[in-house]
Amino acid sequence: MTTTEGGPDQPGRPRRFMEENIMLARVRAEAGRIATAAGTTVLTGGLAIDSLTGPGALAAVTTAGLGLATNIKILRAPASVRATAIAVYAAPHAGCAAILVGECLAPAGPTSVLVQAGIVALWTGATWFVRPGFLARQIADEAAAQEIAQAAEEEAEAADVVVPAQDAYASPQARWWAERIATEGGIAPHTVLLEHQQVSPHCVAAVIGSARRGVPVPEISTARLSALLDVPEDLIEIGPVPGRGTGVRLLVIGERPQPAETAEPKAKGDEAMWAEIAATAMPGVELLEANTYEIRKELT
Repeated sequence: MTTTEGGPDQPGRPRRFMEENIMLARVRAEAGRIATAAGTTVLTGGLAIDSLTGPGALAAVTTAGLGLATNIKILRAPASVRATAIAVYAAPHAGCAAILVGECLAPAGPTSVLVQAGIVALWTGATWFVRPGFLARQIADEAAAQEIAQAAEEEAEAADVVVPAQDAYASPQARWWAERIATEGGIAPHTVLLEHQQVSPHCVAAVIGSARRGVPVPEISTARLSALLDVPEDLIEIGPVPGRGTGVRLLVIGERPQPAETAEPKAKGDEAMWAEIAATAMPGVELLEANTYEIRKELT
């Protein structure tokens, strides 16, 4: 027993819907066969009766219009194939009208009639076996299915998109080094900025390391680095890091601060200071010995 109505999900409806579609397809197929037979009859009559040209062509155009009006699937086909589907559906009707006009204009004679009869037979066979109406609906169905599948695929891809994690950099300077200096074909490929320090307002020191373990830091072109930073090349120095291997290098950019002048020995400093004092305040007095005492915090 077939269920036609069911519970909340109504399981009988899908089967009933399928049966209705099959029945509708059969009706359309029969209608197409009848229309093809009618067109063949009109075209055959047009071989001998010119007065059938006008009514026959009008009937063909009207049939095409009514057929398209009842084939919403074709009219609502995706824009990419809509014009093609409509042209395929209307092709036999347009062909029928064109053959009728040709029969009216063709010269009389047995040869001409045979040629026209052959054209009629060709039209009948092509329309009967190709079934343009069915083909047009197939084109519309396939295009719609492709659009649905593509939309579903795009939706699935959008749902499964995983945003790749951005590389974590210790500082903006490390990011800048990675993006501008350490790129493939860059000034120092496969390197990382390990540490950096502002030594003075006009000098920066950086420790550069190789990104690949066991591989030394590649040669860094001071000329290219000078051009990129717009710093004189003689103010860029690259050398080893004390106590480290060739996997790290020290990069100094800018004028290095000059070390403070070494103070004179204490005795000599004291003597010089005393000589300066004695020359003005105590002339003739000589410094024989000097002792240093720590001043209490309270007195400073």
